[in-house]
Amino acid sequence: MIKRCIEYDFASIYAIINDAAEAYRGIIPPDRWHHPYMSQQELRRQMEDGVIFYGWYADLELRGVMGIQDKGKVTLIRHAYVQTSHRQKGIGGQLLSFLTDLTTKPILIGTWAAAAWTIAFYQKNGFQLVTETEKNRLLRTYWNIPERQVETSVVLSNRPSTNTGFY
Repeated sequence: MIKRCIEYDFASIYAIINDAAEAYRGIIPPDRWHHPYMSQQELRRQMEDGVIFYGWYADLELRGVMGIQDKGKVTLIRHAYVQTSHRQKGIGGQLLSFLTDLTTKPILIGTWAAAAWTIAFYQKNGFQLVTETEKNRLLRTYWNIPERQVETSVVLSNRPSTNTGFY
């Protein structure tokens, strides 16, 4: 079952993000890796900045999370993670489908360029990589991340780029 996460779920969201993010260890640039991958303070800041988490629950336990953030002209999918022990069971796809149904705006997803499995997942679900120039513009417009993260990331969109600035 998918439902909006509540404050009670904070510790589980935190645990799932940091468990699942272990997949990035040794893959993303070493200067971008840290442990824990996301601190409780950063998670709280993300939520205060408008990231709303939805969770996939089984037997009343949270198994996967995905955030959505309204940024005016676009919607961002943020912090998509599934517990390591529950991967490859369709949870991520179900969460992504659920969240994409919540908006009619263009959806953007930023992820690490080196995380080929993540990029392939989003492409399998209908998202397309944007150009390098567009990626740089979008990351600087809609995300609040360090320049080094801009350099080492990609952006995918559910709408083809038209170079008309519609997002």
